[in-house]
This record gives sequence, structure tokens and C-alpha cells, in this order.
Amino acid sequence: MKVITPLEYLKTELENIEKYLQTYLDAQHPFINQVSEYIIFSGGKRIRPLLTVLSAKLFNDNSDLTSVYKISILFEYLHAATLLHDDVVDEAQFRRGRKAARNLWGNQATILVGDYLYAKSLKIASSLRNPEIMEVITNTTLLMSEGEVLQLLNLDNTELTEKDYEDVIFRKTAVLISACCETGAILGGANSEQRLSLKNFGKYLGLAFQIVDDLLDYLSTETGKDLGKDFQEGKITLPVIYALENAPPSEKERLLYLLKTPETTKKDFEEAKAIIEKNQGFQKAKLKAKEYINLAKSSLNNLPANFYKDLLLFITDYLLERKK
Repeated sequence: MKVITPLEYLKTELENIEKYLQTYLDAQHPFINQVSEYIIFSGGKRIRPLLTVLSAKLFNDNSDLTSVYKISILFEYLHAATLLHDDVVDEAQFRRGRKAARNLWGNQATILVGDYLYAKSLKIASSLRNPEIMEVITNTTLLMSEGEVLQLLNLDNTELTEKDYEDVIFRKTAVLISACCETGAILGGANSEQRLSLKNFGKYLGLAFQIVDDLLDYLSTETGKDLGKDFQEGKITLPVIYALENAPPSEKERLLYLLKTPETTKKDFEEAKAIIEKNQGFQKAKLKAKEYINLAKSSLNNLPANFYKDLLLFITDYLLERKK
């Protein structure tokens, strides 16, 4: 009997998720489907619905898989909604290597389709008639909305602390990944302690995911978005926070000047990157991401030892080492 590898199994799960994503994009107006499909099928990793499915199967791989897959995709719709809104707020030119939706259909249409995807997610959640899941989803959308506002308010805040940054990325990224795992646990019939373990796993995984994403904005040429876009927008991410803490006054002043400059060049970006590197911004941020990854793994310690737990650990290691 052939032993299936983690990658082979995950490929099959991802194919199932893709089918459900397409099935439930059924807006009455073709334009809404067009914009929704443009952002949803533009190369996302499907980490969120995948975590939902695996978290459910961790406890019961014979449960109603139709409901599991159906609920899992609402997290991808929620994620897509935030991307549409973020691109308008950030005035993004590209997303995943393609023109941002706002550059094709305008800001107003992009925001409204994002609102539609939020509403679509809530409709899917309510269709299960499970008050526990509905509470998780509604609380998550509330926190995500707060995160979008906090990110906007902190755009030019050069006094941003590590705690402030964590508050933003918890709402921006970690709360949604946490909800994926907690919802999967509920669908799988986990008890309250097991459910909390998966919720914490997702939270720590999400925090690490966003830190790695912020590192890749400076260090990767494979992200499919504008390299250095966080820098161009003056965003104070964790590598910058650490560099500002460690830099001597002259370098701190120079880095702040570069971050505040409205029109930056490739040379400015490389100079800022060098200052961050010299003052251990990237190194310390990588260590912080690894710290969260270790917390995520430890959250799984008391959960069933089976193939699905191994897959969750496999994904955790992948997210830390990813290049895009």
C-alpha cells in the first residue's frame, strides 16, 4: 500500500477547497463575481480554509465534510475582502503579481465588492445554524475591522511600539487564522480545552505569519507585490521597530527621514534596508517569528497524535520558511 506524503495529501485538500470556492461564488450580478474571482483566484495559498479542514479532521475525519469545506471557504472570502479594502487604503498598484483590483475597477467598486464578500461570509456561517461558530465569526469580523482602522491610524506613527504592532497584526492577520482553527475544532467535535488549544495555535501561527510577511516585504523578490511597499507607505513594521530601538541617533534619524519621505526611490529603499540590517531589525524579527512558531507548536502538545496533527506541524514549519 502506497504511503501518501504530506504534500500529496495537502494537494488533494486544496483541490477540494478550490471547487467549493468556485461553487459558492454565486452573486446575482456578474460584475460582483468577476471582481471576487479576480482577487480570490489570483494565487492565494489557501492556508486559512486548509487549517479549518485539518483542525476538524484532527478530531473527526468522518464528520460531515460538506459542512466542513463549506465553512472553510468563508475564511478565504473574509481574507479576500480585507485585501480589497487594504489595496484601496494603501493605494496599492499590484497584488500577487497582478494589477490591484482598484486599478481595474476603481476604488468605489472595489470597496463595495469587499463588503459583499464580508456579507457572503456571514451568510455561509449562519447557514450552519451553529451559534458557537456564528459567535466566532462575528467576533472575528469585528476585530478585523478594528485592525483595518488601527493600521490606518498608525500609518505614519514612528513611535509605534512592539506592543502596538502586535495589537495591529493580531487583528489584521492572527485573529482570522485563529478563528479558522477554532471553527474547525468545533466542527470536529472537540471539547472546550481542545478548542482553546487550536484557537491559541492559530493565534500564534498568525502572528508569526504576519511577521514573516513583513520581513518578506524587505527581503524577498518573490512576493508578487510591490517590493518595499510597506517602506514606501511609511509603515512601521517589526523589523523597523527593532532597528529604531538599536540604531545610534544619526542612523535612527536617517531611517525616520526615509520612511517619512513622500517620494522614495530604489536607492532610498536599499539605504533603509541596510540600516535595518545593520541594527539587527531583520535578525530580531526572525527570532520573534520563530518564538511564535514554537508557541504554536506547543499549543498542539495535548491534542491527538495523528496524521492531521503532523500536517498542522508541517504547515507551521512551511510558514516560517516560506519565501513568498
